[in-house]
Amino acid sequence: MKIKHSGFREYDARWIYPSDVDLEGIEDLGKGLGTQVKNRTKKKNPKIIVGHDYRSYSEEVKTALKKGLISTGCNIEDIGLALTPTVYFAQFKLNSDAIAMVTASHNENGWTGVKMGIDKGLTHAPEEMNELKEITLNKKFITGKGSIRDIKDFQKIYIKDLIDKNKLKKKIKAIVACGNGTAGVFAPEILRGIGCEVIELDCKLDFTFPKYNPNPEDLKMLHAISESVKKNNADIGFGFDGDGDRVGVIDNEGNEIFADKIGLIIARNLSKKYKKSKFIVDVKSTGLYLNDTILLKNSCKTIYWKTGHSHIKRKVNKEKALAGFEKSGHFFFNNPLGYGYDDGVNSAIQICHLLDEQNKKISSIINELPKTFQSPTMAPFCKDEEKYEIVENLVKQVQDIKNKKIKIDNQTIKEILTVNGIRFTLEDGSWGLIRASSNKPSLVVVTESTTSENGKKKIFNFINDLLQKTGKIGEYDQKI
Repeated sequence: MKIKHSGFREYDARWIYPSDVDLEGIEDLGKGLGTQVKNRTKKKNPKIIVGHDYRSYSEEVKTALKKGLISTGCNIEDIGLALTPTVYFAQFKLNSDAIAMVTASHNENGWTGVKMGIDKGLTHAPEEMNELKEITLNKKFITGKGSIRDIKDFQKIYIKDLIDKNKLKKKIKAIVACGNGTAGVFAPEILRGIGCEVIELDCKLDFTFPKYNPNPEDLKMLHAISESVKKNNADIGFGFDGDGDRVGVIDNEGNEIFADKIGLIIARNLSKKYKKSKFIVDVKSTGLYLNDTILLKNSCKTIYWKTGHSHIKRKVNKEKALAGFEKSGHFFFNNPLGYGYDDGVNSAIQICHLLDEQNKKISSIINELPKTFQSPTMAPFCKDEEKYEIVENLVKQVQDIKNKKIKIDNQTIKEILTVNGIRFTLEDGSWGLIRASSNKPSLVVVTESTTSENGKKKIFNFINDLLQKTGKIGEYDQKI
C-alpha cells in the first residue's frame, strides 16, 4: 500500500499516480474521509456525493475511494463524469452531508487527487486536512455498512440551472477553450444555452492533453485562445481548467487579461447594483482594488486574504461577501449570483452579463482601469519539505529590509502583509509576493508595478536574488 504523506495538501489531496499513491492508498483515503464525515456529522449513514474528471485513471481511483467510503457506513451518490462545481452544486440539490471529487484539477497528466468538503459550498480547510491525514495514515477507521446509488444525467440538472437563470439580451461571440479537459462536456453547451455564439477550441475530451495543459494561467493555452479570438473576430475568449472551477480571459483584441483585473471590472459592475458590498481577493491580486474610485463611490470594501480556493470560499462565506476573486481564475459568487463556491462556467457567465449590460468591448472596459504592469504567476521548484520554512525565513529578511529602509527600484517598502507568505508594497503601490504553493512542490512569485515593465522586472529580480541565495530553489515554470 502506497500513500505519500506529502500528498495531503493544504486544502485537498494530490499525488502522482500510481508512484506516490496506489489504489489501496486511495481506499484508505476513502476510509479516512468516511470516518471524518461520520465523526463530524454524528450520522450512522451520512450521504456523500462523488464525481470524477476525465483522466484515464480517474474512474478506477473513484472506485477505490468509494470502496473505502462504503466500508465506513457512508451512502454514496455517484454523479459520474463531472466538473468540480457540478459536485458542489449536487450537494445543495441532493442535500448531501459531504462531497468528494476525484480530480487533479490543472495538474499535468499523471496526477490524481481528491477535493473534499463537508459544509455546503465549502471545501476542507487546513485543519480538516490535517485531521484527515492523521486518521488516514494512522488507520483510525470506523467500520459500517454503506450503499451506493448512481445518479443518472445529473449533469443535465446542473446545465439547466445555469442556463435558465442567465439568458443574455444580445449575442456574444465567444471562443471556448477547454484544453481537452472535462469542461469540454459542459462549457460550450451552457454558454450556447444562455445566448452566446460559441466557437470551440480543444473541447474534445482527450486525457493525454495533447496540445497544452488545461490551465488558464498557462501561457500556451492563453496564446492559443488569443490566436483564435483574432482569427474569428470574437468578442471574448474563455479558457477553462481541467475540472472547470477556474476561467482565464482573453479580450477582443487577443490580449490576456489576468483574472484579478477581470475580478475588478466585475466588482465595479456589481457595485452599482449592490452597494456596500464586500469583495474578497487573494494576496496575488492587483493592488488596484484598494483605491478604486467606483468601489469607493459605491461604499464597497475589499479584503485581501490567503490564496487558495478553500481559503477564499470560507472568507466569502464568513464575511457574507457578494463575491471573491483569485488571480488564478477561481471566482466565487454568493447569493443571489451563486452558491458561494467557485465555478468557472458561472464566472464566464458573469463576464458575459458585464458585456451584455455595458454594451462596450471588453478591451474598452479594461482600459478604464489605471494601467499597471503585472507578471504572470511564476512557480520556482522547491521541495514540499522545505518550502514553508524557506518562506518563513524570507518573511524575516524582507521585514529587516523594510526596517533598514533598503530601496527596491529606488523605493522603500511601505507596507507588509503576511496573511499568506509575504506581500510587500512599495511607496508608489507597486508590490511583490512570495508564498509557498498549496498543491505543488514549488514557491509562488508575483510582481506588479504601477509605473513600468522595467519596474515589474526589478521587483522580480529582487525576489529572485533572495530565493537563489537559499540554494534550495530549482527551475521556474515560467519567467518574465
